[in-house]
Amino acid sequence: MKEKSYEEFVGKFKPKKTTDDCYTPPGIYAVVRDWACKEYGIDPDKIVRPFYPGGDYEHYDYQEGAVVLDNPPFSILAKITAFYLERGIPFFLFAPSLTCFSARTCEERTNHLICDANIVYENGAVVRTSFVTSYGGDVVAQTAPELTRLINEEAKRQLRETVKELPKYSYPDHVVTSALMQKYARYGIDFKVPRGECVRIGRLDAQRPYKKEIFGYGLLLSDRLAAEKAAAERAAREKAAAERANTTVWTLSDREKQIAKELSQAEKERN
Repeated sequence: MKEKSYEEFVGKFKPKKTTDDCYTPPGIYAVVRDWACKEYGIDPDKIVRPFYPGGDYEHYDYQEGAVVLDNPPFSILAKITAFYLERGIPFFLFAPSLTCFSARTCEERTNHLICDANIVYENGAVVRTSFVTSYGGDVVAQTAPELTRLINEEAKRQLRETVKELPKYSYPDHVVTSALMQKYARYGIDFKVPRGECVRIGRLDAQRPYKKEIFGYGLLLSDRLAAEKAAAERAAREKAAAERANTTVWTLSDREKQIAKELSQAEKERN
């Protein structure tokens, strides 16, 4: 116990990991590499990874034909892409999804592949990740549904290997669990279970033949409370739907509409 306390004390002084310390799980990297090679005809033997711990991408020995496919420090991503563009070194880089368009020159010489993929990196950080690349011709931004699917499938596979997935059960109105009551609390729903109207249970009779049980136990409710619980469930569903629908819609100004019109006109003239 003393040893553990000392380790916890020392741990407080260790440097905290940031998104610049997000080392990519090998399985995720392999999925991204294989997709990029197939999509853009990249030779896997030409791929280099200069962003290893302690590495210096500016002084890395880039051989002729080298392609950078790596996960760089996100905080200097714009500087890194500018470095490669100036030297004509092709690249395919991991990037944070939400700020993918932040670089001032994002629409000039780079393509942004937007994914809906949360990657759990080896330092434990969970980052919604997309990609920025020199490949793609005149395309500035595009969705990458196939890459999204492949990354998410690999992420789920890795999660299954490291975390025991709890089964998902649906219980009748006469049963309430702490997890269900957490949901009611989240949506501002009052629900009380008085003594005399509940019995603590570990499993339902229907679960016995399957040797299943209620995780964390539950409460078997009276008919009156079962009706109240059913009403609480309906209210929670309604509030969840309202929460999803509560989206602010931004519209274009006249100035921005004029820019869009000019862009369309320029496209017609090119064709």
